[in-house]
Amino acid sequence: MNKKNLFTACVICSAVLSTGSAYADGHDYISGVGSRFTQGLANTTTGFIELPKNIVNISHEHNIFVGLTWGVLRGVGHAVSRTTVGAVELLTAPIPTSDYISPPYVWDRFSEDTRYFGQHLPGFWTSYGPLDDGK
Repeated sequence: MNKKNLFTACVICSAVLSTGSAYADGHDYISGVGSRFTQGLANTTTGFIELPKNIVNISHEHNIFVGLTWGVLRGVGHAVSRTTVGAVELLTAPIPTSDYISPPYVWDRFSEDTRYFGQHLPGFWTSYGPLDDGK
């Protein structure tokens, strides 16, 4: 290896080693990737729980008939959406980004409606609990 290639290799190695670690949500990079990966895996495999969650929540807010009609429709939509978002989280786990879905797991704050990318969707019967600041 000639001196020019050795010098170039040393400069590249020192540049890579001297950079700080990336931060995602106040944690170091490795724990952020692990957290995103487990969240994506959980959402991919447990997205179907959105169906009974929406039936129960809408039945509680309105009545059983609305829960068995609108709750089923909304539950199927949220189940497909949570499973898809979970798969995207698995693929993008190494990229530090904000959360795609709130609450992050289907069993967290079970009585609250699911939001994607922090958006409140108009036209839905939605409720957000006391732990949810709406952001």
